[in-house]
Amino acid sequence: MTFTRSRTARLWGTVAAVALLAAPVSAQPKADINEATEKAMKAASAKVAPSIVKIETAGGAETVSEKKGAGPGIRKGVGPTTGLVVSPDGYIISSAFNFANKPANIFVTVPGRERVVAKIVANDQSRMLTLLKIELKDLPVPDAVPKKDVEIGQWGLTLGRTLDNSVDHPPSMSVGIVSATNRIWGKAIQTDAKTSPVNYGGPLVSIEGRVYGVVVPASNRAEGETAGVDVYDGGIGFAVPLEDILKSLPRLKAGQDLRRGLLGVQPKGEGVYNPAVVGAIQPDSAAARAGLQVNDKIVELNGKKVQDYSALQHLLGPLYENDEVALKVVRGDKEMEFKGVKLLGIATAYVRAYLGILPMRDDPGPGVEVRFVYPKSPAETAGIKVGDRIMKFGSNPQPIQNRTAFLNAIQTLAPGVEVKIEVKRKEGGKVETVSAKLVPTPDEVPDKLPLPSSAGKALEGQPKPKDPPKDPFPKDPFPPKGLSDVRADAGGQDEKKDDKKDEKKDKPKVETGFVTRTNAALGREYWMYIPDNYDANVSHGLIVWFHPAGQGGKDGEKMGRTFRDFAEDNHFIIMGPKANGADGWVASETELVMQDVKTVLGQYTIDRARVVAHGMGSGGQMAFYVGFNARDVFRGVGTLGATLGTAPKDSVANQPLSFFISGGDKDPLIKEIVEHKNLLTEKRFPVIFREMKESGKEYFDETTFKDFLNWLDSLDRI
Repeated sequence: MTFTRSRTARLWGTVAAVALLAAPVSAQPKADINEATEKAMKAASAKVAPSIVKIETAGGAETVSEKKGAGPGIRKGVGPTTGLVVSPDGYIISSAFNFANKPANIFVTVPGRERVVAKIVANDQSRMLTLLKIELKDLPVPDAVPKKDVEIGQWGLTLGRTLDNSVDHPPSMSVGIVSATNRIWGKAIQTDAKTSPVNYGGPLVSIEGRVYGVVVPASNRAEGETAGVDVYDGGIGFAVPLEDILKSLPRLKAGQDLRRGLLGVQPKGEGVYNPAVVGAIQPDSAAARAGLQVNDKIVELNGKKVQDYSALQHLLGPLYENDEVALKVVRGDKEMEFKGVKLLGIATAYVRAYLGILPMRDDPGPGVEVRFVYPKSPAETAGIKVGDRIMKFGSNPQPIQNRTAFLNAIQTLAPGVEVKIEVKRKEGGKVETVSAKLVPTPDEVPDKLPLPSSAGKALEGQPKPKDPPKDPFPKDPFPPKGLSDVRADAGGQDEKKDDKKDEKKDKPKVETGFVTRTNAALGREYWMYIPDNYDANVSHGLIVWFHPAGQGGKDGEKMGRTFRDFAEDNHFIIMGPKANGADGWVASETELVMQDVKTVLGQYTIDRARVVAHGMGSGGQMAFYVGFNARDVFRGVGTLGATLGTAPKDSVANQPLSFFISGGDKDPLIKEIVEHKNLLTEKRFPVIFREMKESGKEYFDETTFKDFLNWLDSLDRI
């Protein structure tokens, strides 16, 4: 990090000034800078220490998860935790993580005072804070650093009360700087001082002995009491500004739980750095009640310019339920204002509407060719047939250019809506208009889907993608083997059977078969299986395999053999990243994995509607986590013998996510797996569930594997 000379001088000048104030009068003015710094830090800690309390809990769950039945979660420590006095009449603020195990009893010790019982008054569910009340008066409240005065590069000390039994001793201290502001969608200050359960709930303190904020675990991707815990002591920590806490304190004191304010819109297109164009609106949301529409471009919120969707998230992030906002949007060629839009705290579950067709892929249009019509669907009832071409669709029918446009159009509609469909018949080319009433997406998998699935024109009118590496590689790196290989190696069925397949005569121009790649920047390896018939003009689905604990990526060739025939016939690429540790995956590896995934997305023609996280055991739990926390990329999650780990997020319109969940009837986790399937169903996600008979912790049996493959091939159903 680089500073200007003036800022550096000002920084050390502050240190020296505070050190001199704390030192005896006889101290030399030219004291060693290290000694001066040490004295300044000790003085800052001593100034705030009377406001830092020790919190002890008794009872409660041994492990923490965000919802009953939501997986094994995180083991909760039994030692003391930390809190900060925020009001002289007995109010203490702390991290919600410290009470995530729902303790039966809470005790607080204030320096110089007796140990007393505390009760929870309210929770800030947006910033993950808990307000406690104790029956003591005249408590010392620290001074807050105004947010406008917080600058990158200032000293930051994180203090805690967990390592010393005596509250009359100095608190534990970790030293760093303020490394960023306005983080976690505008709700937190970032520091490189160590943060962990040792100081969660304690203050981040300035060199002058004022409080920047209260230390909490936090994450841009995940939500809930445990979000961000997995990356503690990782060089990045967060603190909620004390100024914001004091501002919301009256509501918390009144016993009001605070929730994040939701507008209820999702962006159009991929990524958060595109213009804030509305791609979808949650039913009965603040946006829906205010009258916003899909394709509206939000350009201003509360008088502040909105450059992109990320900026909109930062402006909305600090707001609470019932806060009111003023919006300025551009609709067509008109600018419109929406004042007094009251934010909601709960998102109504989004239910995907369903017509009942599977489109032909890589067809540039105009219109969408029907590849398959689902039996007893609205499409079949309306008389739509295989080979017909859908030209217009909607309550007020609009032209449909291609499959992507069709998917976007149906995402804006709800089940029960009556639509008109202009159809160009395969036989004779006659154009007819039919009507259909949309229904919720059913939990079913077709027995068989027809081939071909692609028109082979993925690149028509598109810039040519970057060619994958063309390093020479043997034509057939492993003999074609079947599903029984994987089940046997995973502890399942015993016999291995070879599937015979004729070799291709013409070698593709790009490297195919089983290959290994290395991310040079990160030193991480991952494997890939690219079908021999790979053609850049045909979009391919992508299966990201998360191996079970202990496999360490050694199952790559087995997975390649398992999916070989399907990958060639239905156009899929399989890749397998490797967990850092032998014990399996941890959530903090998500960003590293996503770098490898995005490399593959950039090198091959990938169908973004068929990107799937697939895993078994702890790898399945990682697949759940990645699916929910990288929803801009994944459209499906397929698991075996895996629990959720954390409570599922809400279903959203323009980032649809489908699940294929399975487990063996002899798996000790089968009861939890069923419970978690029900949690997803309650959130209105499309879920296929299969319980395999006479099976424990093995890979799919033949019947379930067939269903899984058909599910993979139908992720883009409409």
